[in-house]
Amino acid sequence: MIVTGGTIDKVHDPASEGLAFSPDGATHLPEMLRIGRCHFPVVEKLMLKDSLYFDDADRAAIAEAVRAAPEPAIVLTHGTGTMGQTARHLAATLPDTDKCVVLTGAMRPFSLYASDGEFNLGGAVLAAQILAPGIWGVMNGRVFPADRLDKNVDQGRFDL
Repeated sequence: MIVTGGTIDKVHDPASEGLAFSPDGATHLPEMLRIGRCHFPVVEKLMLKDSLYFDDADRAAIAEAVRAAPEPAIVLTHGTGTMGQTARHLAATLPDTDKCVVLTGAMRPFSLYASDGEFNLGGAVLAAQILAPGIWGVMNGRVFPADRLDKNVDQGRFDL
């Protein structure tokens, strides 16, 4: 698993009354995996950043982390705002990859009640093990190829 940030890893910030990343720079992924009794993934924290602020250098770093990972199946946590953009960037940058890369995230932080993050993460872990090599997204119980991974802001979900 490669962690890049996004809502799945945010917490309530009492100072700003908004959402932010934990001051200690920790990711929630190990705890989410522990709760799900999913013991086998390796978790690499690449960055903790809101994907709305990703630039070309961030996407290049993500592509390089995917390329360098020895595993044939990778789950990449990502903010929902530009998840599709990153998926399409990876598909263009790694067109002949022999790895299955699955992007996922959450519309509501894991740290808050009733997050969709655990459901999406579980789906992504399973999908990464059974999908063909390529770039995919798993959100809201659905699998999306990179070119169809788009957030429906009006509905608050990902749709085909």
